[in-house]
Amino acid sequence: MIAVPFLIIFPLLVSVLMLLIKNNKIRNFIAYAAVACIMAATGVLVASWVYGGCKEQAITYSLELPGEAILIGEVLLMILVTFLSFKHHKYWVSLLSIIPTLLIVWLEKFAPFSTATVCQIYIDRLSILMAIIIGLIGGLIVVYAVGYMHGYAHHHVEFEDRRNYFFMVLFIFLGAMYGFVLSESLLWIDFFWELTSVCSFLLIGYTRTEEAVNNSFRALWMNLLGGTFLAVGIAYFAANTGSVSLHMLVESGLMGDSSAAIGIAFIAFAALTKAAQLPFSTWLIGAMVAPTPSSALLHSATMVKAGIYILFRLAPAMNGTLTGILIAFIGGFTFLDASIMAIAQSDGKKVLAFSTISNLGLMVACAGVGTSETIWAGVFLMIFHAVSKSLLFQDVGATENAMHSRDVEAMHGLIYRLPRLATFMFIGIAGMFLAPFGMLISKWAVLRASVDERNILLAFFIIFGSATTSFYWTKWMGKLISRPHVAFEPVKDITKPNEMLSLTIHAVLMIAVCALFPVLSRVFVDPLVAEEYGAYSEVIPQGVLYTLVVIILLIFAVPFFAYFVNKNEKMNIKPVYMSGINAGDDNQFTDSFGNNKSLWLSNYYFAHKIGQRKLMKISQIFTTAFIVVLLCMIVGGALR
Repeated sequence: MIAVPFLIIFPLLVSVLMLLIKNNKIRNFIAYAAVACIMAATGVLVASWVYGGCKEQAITYSLELPGEAILIGEVLLMILVTFLSFKHHKYWVSLLSIIPTLLIVWLEKFAPFSTATVCQIYIDRLSILMAIIIGLIGGLIVVYAVGYMHGYAHHHVEFEDRRNYFFMVLFIFLGAMYGFVLSESLLWIDFFWELTSVCSFLLIGYTRTEEAVNNSFRALWMNLLGGTFLAVGIAYFAANTGSVSLHMLVESGLMGDSSAAIGIAFIAFAALTKAAQLPFSTWLIGAMVAPTPSSALLHSATMVKAGIYILFRLAPAMNGTLTGILIAFIGGFTFLDASIMAIAQSDGKKVLAFSTISNLGLMVACAGVGTSETIWAGVFLMIFHAVSKSLLFQDVGATENAMHSRDVEAMHGLIYRLPRLATFMFIGIAGMFLAPFGMLISKWAVLRASVDERNILLAFFIIFGSATTSFYWTKWMGKLISRPHVAFEPVKDITKPNEMLSLTIHAVLMIAVCALFPVLSRVFVDPLVAEEYGAYSEVIPQGVLYTLVVIILLIFAVPFFAYFVNKNEKMNIKPVYMSGINAGDDNQFTDSFGNNKSLWLSNYYFAHKIGQRKLMKISQIFTTAFIVVLLCMIVGGALR
């Protein structure tokens, strides 16, 4: 398992080269080579796990690091956060780094009890899945970033070209995520948690504008607040049991241990901040100020999935508990509320941001319910969301570069103007919501499980959240494949080859995971759930899944059919019918009273009714109150 230390340490070493090398061509070459090495090492890890007989059971082992490397790293992060907080006059933010770091230092060095030595590394199907997502999707995002940041630096001359800094943070981020998902020690998990929080802060603030700085600090304090609860939960559990093992925490929770109950509640709360659930969703929306590659990285495969990963680990111990009720309610409510707010967005990246928050809410709800059926659905939601959102964020970024707009309304008839990008966008959107794709199958499984658990409120959230999800995705998809009724200015596709390579692989992956849904279920996800719960019953019969695959592949043919059938007519614009006399330009007409009127072909967004300004504040107040009350009940009940 030499691949494990390599995957954690190698990206950190590469990040140093990214910072030091100023020549763009040399740095880009090293970035490509490093991504290839990371992907290869991930493949070696998977192969060692499969062919080494490890897939039959989880394996743990110790990874020796020189001295107190993890503790030193945690202190250095505290110093960095404190320095930046004082530099930007955000003094109070530093406390959210100082307090948990001192608590961890006390726990490791000065506590009047000793924590049991645990194996730091834990490898099972869930950690293997996360490693594949990080290596494949995260690596492709880096490849895309090489081309994108070249264009970004030339188009945004008002910002300092700091590509060396940007790629340094990207590689640190990848190493931190590998460390997070492969760790068994809660102390290691805490360090890598803090490292991902600091990296997201640095990426969001890349342009160093006032808006970017404010949004980056919002992301920082919200994630550090979660980190504080994480450290308190770890310290409380360790003080009562002498253990800092993640799986010991879960096992103790299953046996009803009160210290484990408090530890699980605090860590689950921390995961809500990382997964951008209400009332902490605004940090992810604010991340939109960052360049597109960092948005894709934060929203799809890595940052937000850290919270989902830890909740899936805790899920068996949350089933039927107050913590489970808390997590399921917040996830379900966020799913519905963010879906409603997404309807009011016309900015493509904001639609994707609210959609991410919404779908993460559904995954969080799956963990809160904590049954084998909901975890089966949640794992598939994670897979589909990682591929689809990474594809869509990169595609919207490439479309914006070509059209100088990312407004959904500007994408009318995109299949005729930028056919490759429109086709990729169609595939990504179809994977997110269209029946009978995997996301919808997974939602159905969660709905059935919530009904079986008699959780009527969660069922309500899922039903209406899915309906509103269909509303905003349908608006966008319709724009892409609608035949334009007026002549548009020609648009040149300036997407660079490395960007197109990443987009193409993502699109192929999206189709592949849809087509191979039954195989993934039988070979990987079913055993994953059985490994987590000890037993597992089939959620959806394999015969039904294979039938759905045929329908899925037919749906994927729609954008190609729409383009090729009409491609010869795209320059031959036919006059359209209007409620009066067409003025000849398809933009104006004379009504029955002889009045001249303009034609508007546009979606309606209800921004003044259900927009972010209308709903976000009241949603944050409500969810904050709910969390405070439930946490008080959990802690009070455990301390009795």
